[in-house]
Amino acid sequence: MQRLKFDQDIRPLSEVRTEIANCIKQVHDTRRPLIITQHGKGVAVLLDVQEYELIQEKLEMLSDVQISLSQIENGNGIEHKKAKAMLLKRVQK
Repeated sequence: MQRLKFDQDIRPLSEVRTEIANCIKQVHDTRRPLIITQHGKGVAVLLDVQEYELIQEKLEMLSDVQISLSQIENGNGIEHKKAKAMLLKRVQK
């Protein structure tokens, strides 16, 4: 995801209501999120679908890593040689 540009990527809800097509085009073209404010406070974020999907994939991967680290700390890990042998056995089937 591209870095947020504060002077371009923060809009009040009233402006988003009247220019929603332009807001969606901006998000799609720039790949940057659009922060929507109401009464001067951030209330929502408009994201490109592909960027949202990438974020979801990254979160899933980070969750898997966290689970793996927890399992290793609890002694549930397996040695590298054993894991490699298991993977090779699966691939060769």
